[in-house]
Amino acid sequence: MDIRSFQMTDYEAVVELWMRAGLTLSPSDSREAIEKKLQRDPELFLVATEQDQLIGAVMGAFDGRRGWVYHLAVDPESQGKQIGRLLMNELEERMRAVGCDKMNLLVAQDNVRVGAFYQKLGFTRDDVFFMGKWINRLS
Repeated sequence: MDIRSFQMTDYEAVVELWMRAGLTLSPSDSREAIEKKLQRDPELFLVATEQDQLIGAVMGAFDGRRGWVYHLAVDPESQGKQIGRLLMNELEERMRAVGCDKMNLLVAQDNVRVGAFYQKLGFTRDDVFFMGKWINRLS
């Protein structure tokens, strides 16, 4: 298995992976939005490949203060092989290299399995609630 930085040629395969893994996509996952994200910190969007097949992905972002983790996904047929852990370890190293002190992520309250995965990686639950507002939506 190889972990490397995402390239736009990976876009369709990553979207297919996200859908197979059951992630909910939004306008911020469009090709144009991902191209814009890559202008800021391309080294924080990672993919895992095995025999030239994309089997995992995670998108990280650093705003200069905090790091954020988005859309960690492993192909359902490849889950249980430590791929998610390896992707997160590499993302953490890359976050550290850009000066990030704390990584944050969001997990739906009813997603117990994913919450347990992140707890094993050392993430702890913060007593906050999430708020959001779409200011630019695709019709």
